[in-house]
Amino acid sequence: MTYLDERRQERAKQFLRLTECAKGTEMGTLLRKFWHPIELSENVPLNTAIPVKVLGEELTLYRGASGALHLVGGRCSHRRTLLHTGWVVGEEIRCIYHGWQFDATGACTNRPAETDTGMPRTKIPGYPVKEYMGLVFAYLGDDEAPPFELPRKLQAEREGAVIANGMERWDNNWFQQIENSMDAVHVSFVHMALTVGPFGKAVTAAIPELSYEETSAGIRQTARRSNNNVRVSDWTFPNNNHITVPGLTPEDPWLDTFVWMTPNDELNTTRFMIYCLPPEASEVSKMRFRQYFAKYGKYDPAKHHDKLFSMKVWDNPEDTYVGLTAAQDYLSIRGQERLTKREDEILGRSDLGIVTLRKIFWRELDLIREGKPTKQWSRLEEPLTLPTQPGEEGQAEAA
Repeated sequence: MTYLDERRQERAKQFLRLTECAKGTEMGTLLRKFWHPIELSENVPLNTAIPVKVLGEELTLYRGASGALHLVGGRCSHRRTLLHTGWVVGEEIRCIYHGWQFDATGACTNRPAETDTGMPRTKIPGYPVKEYMGLVFAYLGDDEAPPFELPRKLQAEREGAVIANGMERWDNNWFQQIENSMDAVHVSFVHMALTVGPFGKAVTAAIPELSYEETSAGIRQTARRSNNNVRVSDWTFPNNNHITVPGLTPEDPWLDTFVWMTPNDELNTTRFMIYCLPPEASEVSKMRFRQYFAKYGKYDPAKHHDKLFSMKVWDNPEDTYVGLTAAQDYLSIRGQERLTKREDEILGRSDLGIVTLRKIFWRELDLIREGKPTKQWSRLEEPLTLPTQPGEEGQAEAA
């Protein structure tokens, strides 16, 4: 083996640390220190259970008779069949196979065919969950869950703000989507593909000057394309980006958009979005916002993979916001391999955001490896108001 081959293998091992998410890996340990969105609230009706996969774990999410959500292991500890195929009984879930029943902590509370032997000492996992702005968040760590503060988006909590949600299931590694959030230059190319929508027109195809600042919550990215087109994004560790984008029409105010990338496993990722129309929007704008998201808000480019990779022109001129932007990003990110070979990359000065992001993650992973405390990330004291209009310090960075 040559020196270059050995060097490539070492790089591959180092990059692998960034992409893992399973329990017991360094990144899996790091990610389990945070709350993550795992599903849309609307997808879990009363007395219903659904399967979810988060950080490599098969889990069961169900809504009990009280309306409360619960998250437990995906399989019954008896004969290992999937629990979501069973029944919700009050605030517990009963297995379809032999009726074993588990409470919200994962403890077995009933074994109908074993009435004289008591309860087993084993249990399945049980994790805390929280509903927030139409998303279901979960904490999968072994320690007590931290306060639900870092994920909060105060812009969306303002009285009178109008909220919509989105969810997309992509078939690639989560870290590629994280890196895309820190790649300001891609906007000048990717969002000119298929057709140029309002977002691409606002950004322009100019190449930006870049700067990055680590904050208490994550990374602040600034991309200066001109004196009247300075775009800012506010990224929260470990997997959320806050951006602003043009409204649905020139008469509508710009939208705050929050995008999370939650690893399902090492080859699949779910993107969760909160779209926020500010309280000062007119009633006409609010009605237009609601109608648009009711019709187009659930577009998922991964469901149109083959079509997207064969088309040259965007074929839905009525949807140049969620659909177009997601399709453009999907073409570039999924155009990489599902788990891209970073050891074969050739980076340049325009990749400053990628380099910055990786250094911060490697720093945290090194602390995990050494058994030392990682950074205590905390929500910004004051929410960052991102610029929204050319001439007023520009627009915010793309997801």
